[in-house]
Amino acid sequence: MRAAGGRGAVARGRGVAAGVLPSDLGSYQQAVRLALTSDLITSARPRPGALEQVLQWADQLTRDFRELFGYTVIATTRQVRVVRRLDAFDETQRHLFAKKGKPFDRRRLAYLCLVLALFQRSRVEISLADLVGAFAPAANAIEGLGFDPTIGAHKAAVVDCLDWLVERGALRLSDGSLDAWAHDTERGDALFDIDHDICAILFRPARPVQHLTSAAGLLEGFASGGASRARPEDAARRARRVLVEQPVVYFAQVEPEVADALRHPGLATDLARLTGLAVERRAEGVMLADPGGRFTDKPFPGRGGAVNRAAGLLLGKMADLLEDPDERRTVTFLEPPRDADDQRDLLARIDSALPRSGVVRELAWAPPPVTEPHAGGTPSPETALVEQARLTAMLGELYEELGAASFSSAWQHDPEGLLDAAVTLLAELRLVRRHPGGVLLLPAFARYRNIALALPDRRRSEAQLGLHLSPSLPEDSRS
Repeated sequence: MRAAGGRGAVARGRGVAAGVLPSDLGSYQQAVRLALTSDLITSARPRPGALEQVLQWADQLTRDFRELFGYTVIATTRQVRVVRRLDAFDETQRHLFAKKGKPFDRRRLAYLCLVLALFQRSRVEISLADLVGAFAPAANAIEGLGFDPTIGAHKAAVVDCLDWLVERGALRLSDGSLDAWAHDTERGDALFDIDHDICAILFRPARPVQHLTSAAGLLEGFASGGASRARPEDAARRARRVLVEQPVVYFAQVEPEVADALRHPGLATDLARLTGLAVERRAEGVMLADPGGRFTDKPFPGRGGAVNRAAGLLLGKMADLLEDPDERRTVTFLEPPRDADDQRDLLARIDSALPRSGVVRELAWAPPPVTEPHAGGTPSPETALVEQARLTAMLGELYEELGAASFSSAWQHDPEGLLDAAVTLLAELRLVRRHPGGVLLLPAFARYRNIALALPDRRRSEAQLGLHLSPSLPEDSRS
């Protein structure tokens, strides 16, 4: 491994990327983006050459990530992984995905945990027959889960979990075939080599899960009953974490001390130097803009398929609704709920699935009660509610104007499904917020109010989905 200071060792100073020469800053920023956007970096993931690119800056990455975010970087000659500290649960990052892009359901998540728990350091390889022989009793001991090799859905879930581990290098298929086993569990088999180092870093909870009586125990700041959250340095770390992890951060939606830290110009400037992104400030919040699409798993706007296109066109329709004086008078304006309210709801839903047995009671750890948001924070501005009926009508107009076939064969006969997928994307980008009966338009939505359709270029194979974005607003203007 080459240390981070390899090319920039002569650089001096303190602060972000202090050991990096100006000529090497772009290379370092690319390594930072790779580390933050990859769940695991190996010789093959996310692409060949990425591991070497990150390893050459491993020392500098480790220092900056620890000081700025409190994150731990695990770097060896064979893999790199960033172990994050969570201040809140993020519903947009709830999915692992199988090979064909299908999200893991609860069965697959449970199977994956059980499979990882079976691997013992004493074993360097395991056959699929042995794995299933040990896995099935553990799954069947869990009420409501179970495993039956005669049920195709159960076998498919096992295959997806093992494929996921193979893709990340935790397992290496040395003989046989997963597909052969799935088609005939009596005759089919496979042999896997186990990489215990990768298995160990794929699942690293903040605390032993058997000691938790609530998922809140996995969050940062609860161990001390929340006392550390009042320290300025901790508020600054939380502010950096939320800014680098969220598409946009609204002052009204975070704790007052985090909002104060976000308003400090040096904080966002440091992250811009670290990542190579641009800072955009508005009265309502701040974001790190990524015009090159190098720091996101959801490029927008862009050539992202029918869902991306529909989402962009819906934004234009919603902007027209607010800009027409007659239409605007018919719009209802509401104050959006705070993020703390969403967190309480999400935590309750997660905790509802916790087992009632199996917790080590004498060592059980329970979080302190969730407190109400502090008074004196930034008031939430009222925002427009776009009712579901209006959203449906808007998409119907787009189908009439552009033709249903322009939204691809997958969606041309399913406008309701496309609408739901487009709204989900906009919600994950924090441009809208789902609300009973429709969606609330969040301030960053206005950044795209001049978004325009780029008509399909039939000369291109991906012709359908270009979107152009007008220049962004001046830094001192409101969203």
